[in-house]
Amino acid sequence: MNETLKRTISGAVYIALLLTSILFSTESFIILFGIFLIITIYEYSNLVHLNKIFSILFGVLTYSIIVLISHYNKQTTAFLNNQFKTDLSLDANIQKLDIILLAITLVVSIKCILFLFYDSVQKVSVSSKYLYLLGYITLPFVFIVKISFGTNDYNPKIILGLFILIWTNDTFAYLVGKSMGKHKLFERVSPKKTIEGFLGGVVFAAFAGFLISKLYIQPNPEFSSKSILIWTIIALIVSIFGTIGDLIESKFKRISGVKDSGSIMPGHGGILDRLDSVIFVAPIIFLFYQILYYVS
Repeated sequence: MNETLKRTISGAVYIALLLTSILFSTESFIILFGIFLIITIYEYSNLVHLNKIFSILFGVLTYSIIVLISHYNKQTTAFLNNQFKTDLSLDANIQKLDIILLAITLVVSIKCILFLFYDSVQKVSVSSKYLYLLGYITLPFVFIVKISFGTNDYNPKIILGLFILIWTNDTFAYLVGKSMGKHKLFERVSPKKTIEGFLGGVVFAAFAGFLISKLYIQPNPEFSSKSILIWTIIALIVSIFGTIGDLIESKFKRISGVKDSGSIMPGHGGILDRLDSVIFVAPIIFLFYQILYYVS
């Protein structure tokens, strides 16, 4: 089987699995991304040489507990009150939890950016490995789930819109960079990325954001007059921070001396290779939604 056919088949399976789980139900979406998290942690542990069993257990427990508390709080509260004869109310504490988790994730994201641009870093300390495991890998999966709920109930259009923007940015950054790219974006980490490709990705992602807001998203009445602006800003966030996320993963791979994070997707590499942009973007999008909600 030639390389192009392998890439096409594995890419089609990945997209079909993603779309089916997102559209089928909240639970299927949460479970699929829990599975993706396990695979991503396994690949990350290989890159930085961490204990895989401990890392996976830590990540899965963190993901499961936070998702359970955040999105099934009524059922969880009823269960705890019944079992322990208490009178708990989790709603008041969820916002505080979100702020704490977001603060941790953003601090680690800043550390990741410093790690990317700090040339002399050729080895990751043990403490940094575990910090990245928490804030660069695990918590972003939590925020992928959180942004899919918007400001109220589960809305698959939000997460699908995000993935469409990421795919659009990646595709056109590649096509424009390949056809007319001359100036390297960050050659020492990713030799193939160009400034022209990056700008092409930004332009087409912004256009995709416009189309998503007009043709796909059912705007919240509060934001209907600003829907185009909102999704254009999201597209810009995706283009900028998605590219940074891609470069950060490339830095990990370069230090580890490997081309791909894994081989689970023939022709595409690993799940971390596929999700490196979205896991770095998700906390920023969540922050943007929170600012938008409170300003409105």
